[in-house]
Amino acid sequence: MRATVTAHARFVVSEIDPRLYGSFIEHLGRAVYTGIYEPGHPTADQTGMRGDVIELVRELRVPIVRYPGGNFVSAYNWEDGIGPKQQRPTRLDLAWHTTDSNEVGVHEFADWCDAVGAELMYAVNLGSRGLDAARNCLEYARHPGGSHWSDLRIANGRAEPFNIRLWCLGNEMDGPWQIGHKTADEYGRLAHETAKAMRAFDPSIELVVCGSSNAKMATYPQWEATVLDHTYNEVDYISLHMYFDNKASDTPAFLAEAIKLDTYISSVSGVIDFIKAKKRSAKTVYISFDEWNVWYHSNEQDRAILEGASGWPSSPPLLEDIYNFEDALQVALIINTFIRRSNVVKIACLAQLVNVIAPIMTVPGGPAWRQTTFYPFLFASHYGRGKALDLRIDSPSYHVDGLGPVPSLDVAAVHDDDAGYLTFFIVNRSGEAIATDIRLEGFGSGATIVEHRQMAHADLKAANSAADPEAVVPRPGTGAEIRDGKLLADIPAYTYHVVRLKV
Repeated sequence: MRATVTAHARFVVSEIDPRLYGSFIEHLGRAVYTGIYEPGHPTADQTGMRGDVIELVRELRVPIVRYPGGNFVSAYNWEDGIGPKQQRPTRLDLAWHTTDSNEVGVHEFADWCDAVGAELMYAVNLGSRGLDAARNCLEYARHPGGSHWSDLRIANGRAEPFNIRLWCLGNEMDGPWQIGHKTADEYGRLAHETAKAMRAFDPSIELVVCGSSNAKMATYPQWEATVLDHTYNEVDYISLHMYFDNKASDTPAFLAEAIKLDTYISSVSGVIDFIKAKKRSAKTVYISFDEWNVWYHSNEQDRAILEGASGWPSSPPLLEDIYNFEDALQVALIINTFIRRSNVVKIACLAQLVNVIAPIMTVPGGPAWRQTTFYPFLFASHYGRGKALDLRIDSPSYHVDGLGPVPSLDVAAVHDDDAGYLTFFIVNRSGEAIATDIRLEGFGSGATIVEHRQMAHADLKAANSAADPEAVVPRPGTGAEIRDGKLLADIPAYTYHVVRLKV
């Protein structure tokens, strides 16, 4: 099979917001306790945070991390996580049927974000609580001093305000599973008034309002229209969530799922445009895709805990999907979609970062290791910063019921014109090799390949583990060359490639 791609320096989708490569830590399973936080671990620092995990997160260059939830936040009292640890209450978490000691709260997590070089994206509880708790939390976090809540922060050991600029107004409030679930009108009114109060305190913050928790919800996309009708002029982003699975063990259909993601983004973008026109507004609301990942491997093993059969355990293993090579291809396809939609999607958060459906896994008291999905995220975070290019792609395709023709070759490209690099992220989602010609136009002459990395494995179900952490890793790529103003590459079946050019 053959495919042709045209990349032109002037065909630009958008400048990519670095926060497209964000992630997420929730008080869920072992994400916090024995994930990022494990006092007594051989690598733990003076605050109890695992140094080996900090190094792996730094390696990913994650620019922003959403916290503390997720479903967890909809019954969370933020005040439980401040003050002396020995005085913090232990609470029962209704979302995941577990117990939380509150040893980690906003202070500890903000310090951890500083250690990994990320900004904190904070979610407030609009489920069991509301406007007053949100404004108090904001005052605690961002006021310099001289008020009740800011002085309490200072008394708790933090003289300077937290640099939390991005705030989520609740989580998945369209979901009946959510503590404090609301209709679109109920939530829209509450989010609007909460946003007004928070902006009255600090107009410089950025606010994210809840969109649909997935595109299969009966209320989608009317939910987005109603909520934005209430909140459009007060918020900056609307959140979307989507998870991907291969429960049917159908690889071609699984690797076509990113087309549904693209349609989801396109549809919500249309709703945004409609409400913008209806409001006669000069501002543009963007999408924060602040939960996404492959998630299905752990569903059965989690059932007893989530249904309460195990009582109220403290930080049990939950949602600990062990990812295979097929999942890594899917993650690469998802990220490529975000790059191509970077004019609309400005923030995205891989859910989650450590242990819970995560690229990084830990053994309590033992090592931390990289899952297969670590690598496509790593390459995109490192090399996917700059301008996303609007490519013209002519690819062979295969048919998937319900989707129609699916391009066998998936390509995204990012031009860092300041540094002079052009990077292609290429996935062959089919079972046949594809000879690919990429025409380079508008980049001048003399392009050279400076790096070619490839992920491939004979077994799509191959996975890494603590015992064998390098079973599936990137290797040097072969079969790519520059000739006559083109990048020529042979892309084997079911492979992922990163090809970087100096232009």
